[in-house]
Amino acid sequence: MLFEEKPIVLKDGTPALLRPARVEDAAALIDYLVTTAGETEFIMAYPDERAGMTVEEEENLLRGVIESPGRIMMVCEVNGELAGNCGLHMNPKRKVRHRGGVAIALYKKYWNRGIGTAMFNYMFDIARDWGLEQLELDYVEGNERGKALYEKMGFQEVARIPNAYHLSDGSSRAEVKMVKRL
Repeated sequence: MLFEEKPIVLKDGTPALLRPARVEDAAALIDYLVTTAGETEFIMAYPDERAGMTVEEEENLLRGVIESPGRIMMVCEVNGELAGNCGLHMNPKRKVRHRGGVAIALYKKYWNRGIGTAMFNYMFDIARDWGLEQLELDYVEGNERGKALYEKMGFQEVARIPNAYHLSDGSSRAEVKMVKRL
């Protein structure tokens, strides 16, 4: 689904733009997915799992999001460069239509600049416009930076799934589930 572009100003005064992902962003989004997967253990996939995506596959995914009435993919653009993205989706089933899922990631060089907060606030506005009452997210245990952002934005931990993630170093981490009432 498309939504209006929104100019923002980062903590350091740099102008940025929150906007819908476009089909022509496909190659940049693949590079972003590969790079961010290598910058932290707290992304769902490893870089080699992202590297196999083709531009055509990503373009098709983006078309699907754009055409979906209950999904958005938002990107943040800083000086013409992709800084990160986030997604919001609503379940079409009536019993759970009041719930939405969110996910977010940024290039490491854009961490702690106010982008995550701005993206969440804009997602909250869109979710309310859709009539959503509750947003949900998952994160990997140990992601203290992410946890701090989610708590700041009003999410509360509701459950943990032990051993949900097996990392390449042989360790395991829980999946932490969080909820925010709108």
